[in-house]
Amino acid sequence: MKEEYFKWYSPNLSREIEMLVFGHAGYPVILFPTSMGSFHENKDQGLIESVRWYLEQGLIQIFCPNSIDKDSFYNKKVHPVHRIQNHVWYDKMICHEIVERVKNNTGTGKVAVAGCSFGGYHAANFAFRHPGYVSHMFSMSGAFSIKSFMDGHWDDDVFYNSPEDYLYGLNDGNVWQMDIILGTSNWDICFDANLKLSRILAQRDIPHWLDIRQDREHDWPVWREMFPHYLSRIKFF
Repeated sequence: MKEEYFKWYSPNLSREIEMLVFGHAGYPVILFPTSMGSFHENKDQGLIESVRWYLEQGLIQIFCPNSIDKDSFYNKKVHPVHRIQNHVWYDKMICHEIVERVKNNTGTGKVAVAGCSFGGYHAANFAFRHPGYVSHMFSMSGAFSIKSFMDGHWDDDVFYNSPEDYLYGLNDGNVWQMDIILGTSNWDICFDANLKLSRILAQRDIPHWLDIRQDREHDWPVWREMFPHYLSRIKFF
């Protein structure tokens, strides 16, 4: 299984960003880390190993960028307006410095996005903000509102990065073509968040799969089961 390390200066973030890339070819999958997680977290926790077969067969290529959650949502030392601005710059980095460079690695011109826990938020938010670039969205135990991070602050940037809010008015036809999975379990601390987002999607008649696993914790073992299952939905050829 091929593994490559990349480090570059991001003009959107005005800092260096690190990323691991797994696989030698195949459908591009952007895999976000959990809350404040590093670019190597998904490898360290065995999520990459759980999909080794897809990687070795050249069916997928996984891109694991760093997060900047410590400087955005979790940064209580700065005003919420600066927290959300830092996230907006992160979103631009993902879009312009990674997705736009890899989306044509296969014939679709799109990527899949995925993540566990807060990485599930990042995957969902990126997918719904940029549906023209995303064919598949796999959220595993994600949550989809950022209000709790904003200390009551509310502006357009907060609104348009909180899927629970902006999905009601989203009318990009690409969303209805996207393969959307909300993976959760009845023991998941984000169970209610997934039920709520599923209801919102259903109200908009947006096709999706609410995958509820039974008696599983909000933790890596269930995510290692979900991820290879979800990747099997990609049409590789």
